Amino acid sequence: MLPQLPASQAVAAPCESVAEWWRRHRAIAREHADPIHQAIVGGFVADRVGWAFASGYQAALRALFMDAPDDRICALCVTEADGNSPKAIKSSLTKDGAGWILNGAKRWTTLGPEGALFFVAARDEAASAARPAIKLVKLPSDSPGLKVESMPPTKFVPEVPHARLQFEELRIEEAQILPGDGYDAYVKPFRTVEDIHVQAAVLSYLMREGQRLGWPQDWLERLSALIAGLGKLSDMPASHAETHIALAGALAIGASLIGETEEFWKRSATDPAALRWARDRELLKVAGSAREQRTKRAWEALRQAD
Repeated sequence: MLPQLPASQAVAAPCESVAEWWRRHRAIAREHADPIHQAIVGGFVADRVGWAFASGYQAALRALFMDAPDDRICALCVTEADGNSPKAIKSSLTKDGAGWILNGAKRWTTLGPEGALFFVAARDEAASAARPAIKLVKLPSDSPGLKVESMPPTKFVPEVPHARLQFEELRIEEAQILPGDGYDAYVKPFRTVEDIHVQAAVLSYLMREGQRLGWPQDWLERLSALIAGLGKLSDMPASHAETHIALAGALAIGASLIGETEEFWKRSATDPAALRWARDRELLKVAGSAREQRTKRAWEALRQAD
């Protein structure tokens, strides 16, 4: 699945901007129709974790939203001031004649300042009762009534921008609303799909760096097997307990392999990639508690089925 290159050929071309990364990612997507391959190749050619993450994130969106346009940066917009659970989603959709009116705000929209199409989770006010009814809306970034504000760079992968979104009496057509329950059909599965694709992309980045820096062959072999396993995981249903348990195992193996790299990086402590890795590795810990809860629920579901 990944090429084995001599160190002299395993050097990634420098990339300093979202626009430059996006051109490269689009070229990869044209050659590789399968989103997991887009993630893996995107990570392999990335010169830093940030661009590997960005490719994995965009690939995950294409895996979940198969009709997402290839020529536009997309983003899933869920998180608000109180979090990203159904109860935390206050952005509202109100029926208005043949269409809808969207009001509210989002934060931490990944690639938001550069985004061209947003998938926005909002509460259907008429259908919400004890449990909020969530719908997902396709929203072009140039929609009247949408304000996009850049957020300060994060401490890790600062190259990847985030944005706050503000919706003010924004007119939504019925065709912009995706079918089904917005939370159960899209938001929850995306957490699994994103973990698979981003993990594959970041590990693929480490595969190339390992080849460039001459890391042990047996480590590269184990990493290659894990990346291949993530490719198979991407074909499994994102809502199934078996998928979540297998993914938990893959992430644990990945964490162990990544832990081994700490000694490898020390051999090249002044290398720019080593310095960036020390800054960016915290990315892999984001949403760790949510993953633990997902795995716990998956085991409970399997035991109840037995």
